[in-house]
Amino acid sequence: MAADFGKVPLERALSKLGAASRSQTRDWVLKGRLQVNGRTVRDPMFMVSPEKDRFAVDGKPVQADGWLAIMLNKPKAVVTTRSDEKGRRTVFDLLPPELRNLHPVGRLDMATTGLLILTNDTRLSSYLTDPANGVLRVYVVTVAGEVTDAELAASAAGIMDDGELLKPAGITLRKASGRESHLTVLLNEGKNREIRRFFAALGHEVTSLKRVSFGGLELGALELGQYRRLTREELHLSPSFFQKEAQSSPVKRSEPPPRHRGPGEKRFTPRRHKH
Repeated sequence: MAADFGKVPLERALSKLGAASRSQTRDWVLKGRLQVNGRTVRDPMFMVSPEKDRFAVDGKPVQADGWLAIMLNKPKAVVTTRSDEKGRRTVFDLLPPELRNLHPVGRLDMATTGLLILTNDTRLSSYLTDPANGVLRVYVVTVAGEVTDAELAASAAGIMDDGELLKPAGITLRKASGRESHLTVLLNEGKNREIRRFFAALGHEVTSLKRVSFGGLELGALELGQYRRLTREELHLSPSFFQKEAQSSPVKRSEPPPRHRGPGEKRFTPRRHKH
């Protein structure tokens, strides 16, 4: 189901493998130091297959560092778990055997679709899911009935549900009618079923829920049920976060990677788009 086993420019290939940055690869190529399948290549845009071709610098093989992260467009009726006692399909059923050692970064419930990151980097997943880091998630939501600006304004301070405060970082009402309403919701932490519980407390059932962004990563045109490999650059974290010497160290709160704030994260301002 992968869409990334074709050819890519040489300068991107080693980045996909986690072996070197694009700038480092470009420098090696322009200096005539990089070989592909034993032949020196001097064009950074030379097309190669990261998974099939052999790369070397000054005659020494380039090895991937083992780091791996993928983005999956999760379908409905699939659970975010490694195995399911009820026999339901899991996200790992959508992946080839060599990727089934990854772990999901947080969860999407069975009825929710969209962007799910899986990785073998426990430090990365800990950072992205730690509420203290406020990593932004963006969802497109459809609910039954008409959501009004008055309802959103009244709930701007949050809603208590089962002893837990539910307070989205931002909500934009895009379109509303008596039958249903369409909204964009921003969260900066991953409380269990927060969006569904929030709108249920307002008297609206969520009928469709899709995550389209996580941090600086966008789902884009990735087809439902498909996945693709990610590069470190796509995660928009500082380069020092991925330094090998820090891989086994806990995240230092005093020097966190840069956050990605959305337009509604600082202050809730309900607004209605004209349609």
